[in-house]
Amino acid sequence: MDQHIKDAIQKYAKNQKSAEELQALFEEITAKKEQAENHLQLLENSIRSDYDSILITNLNLEKPGPEIVYVNDGFTRMTGYTREEAIGNTPRMLQGEKTDRAVLDKLKKRLKDGQSFFGHTVNYRKDGTEFINQWDIHPLTNRDGEITHWVSYQHDITERKRSEKRIVDTEVEFDKLTEESKKTLVDLDEQGNIVTSNKAFRDLTGFDEEELKKKKIWEILSDELVENFRHKFDVFKPSDFDDQTYDLEIINKKGTNIEVEAKARLLSANGQKIIRIAFQNKSLQKRILSMLSGKGEGIESMFDQARDFSYKLVPVDEGQFEFEYVTDNFSKITGITGSEINKTDLTDFIHESDIGKVINHFKVVLDGKPNTEQFRIKTKEGDYVEVIDYAKPDWDAESTSVKAIKGATSTEVSSEKRA
Repeated sequence: MDQHIKDAIQKYAKNQKSAEELQALFEEITAKKEQAENHLQLLENSIRSDYDSILITNLNLEKPGPEIVYVNDGFTRMTGYTREEAIGNTPRMLQGEKTDRAVLDKLKKRLKDGQSFFGHTVNYRKDGTEFINQWDIHPLTNRDGEITHWVSYQHDITERKRSEKRIVDTEVEFDKLTEESKKTLVDLDEQGNIVTSNKAFRDLTGFDEEELKKKKIWEILSDELVENFRHKFDVFKPSDFDDQTYDLEIINKKGTNIEVEAKARLLSANGQKIIRIAFQNKSLQKRILSMLSGKGEGIESMFDQARDFSYKLVPVDEGQFEFEYVTDNFSKITGITGSEINKTDLTDFIHESDIGKVINHFKVVLDGKPNTEQFRIKTKEGDYVEVIDYAKPDWDAESTSVKAIKGATSTEVSSEKRA
């Protein structure tokens, strides 16, 4: 015990006995304090390898939010804030533009129910730089079992998320895999965030890659499906997504409802579960079936109305084709004559955003499989007409290789909003 404390006890004690009792009490309190500090240090050391930061707040969940009563050194290193700046403040000090409000709402609901919470979102350091903060939040209780505080174990997982994205973008990137590239795919994390998507999914929804990464999957579903799917991620169970099939309705960027069949399976990236969903456009299938009903005479005569035409394409080079013939209705629809089209590259008649999927469409047929695709063709005046194209392989005499592609194209979808 410091001498100045002993002197103070002697000065204010009634007598020597009181002084000795006060000194013993003070030493006991000091020992308990040191024991508590040592215990806390042991706790910090034991979780240091798993968590970068620890903070403790009081119970208040309403604005301005729970007050921070304790942070460890890891918090100051991770965020750039000093202890003095953090204590008395609230965790809102780490929030910013990209902080996911839906995650915060879920967090608040769990804490109000007295439950633990595990999740992550974008937070901001003192210097304004972003990082992805993963929380593991638990209630602290007194001897009576009453919740008195919340303790939040935090971990900067920015690099891990980048690593996951590299895995998805390289080893598991579906745009570069032969079988996967033929599908319409999206990858989700355990919170329902869209992690990445392939071009077919972006074409289906009308959203670009960055727009999709800011969305939860249920944000592009029809209203009656939102709560059901949101709940599946609130109480995430792998069995809900491992080899499961759902009939869903997607709302694309233009507000059009698209019926899809969604087949989900689980992948793993760096120990994190990724939900991969493959979509099949049932709306497109229904339109095709409706269009083809009662038209079994053969592909050349399948479309005999002014809004339909048929054609035959011959491959001349990798990804390049020439028309062997195209019916007169093509000229009525586009204003381009048969002689003009035979002198022009096929891609000159396709909307630039659709060229990739049209080439892939014909590659599927050259592999020996009939295929259907929806895209836009260009008129002589520079306008675009939306079409559904049904193409099938034209085999050689020995039926061993595809020598040409026969197709039938309908503008029947052009009166509808683009899906």
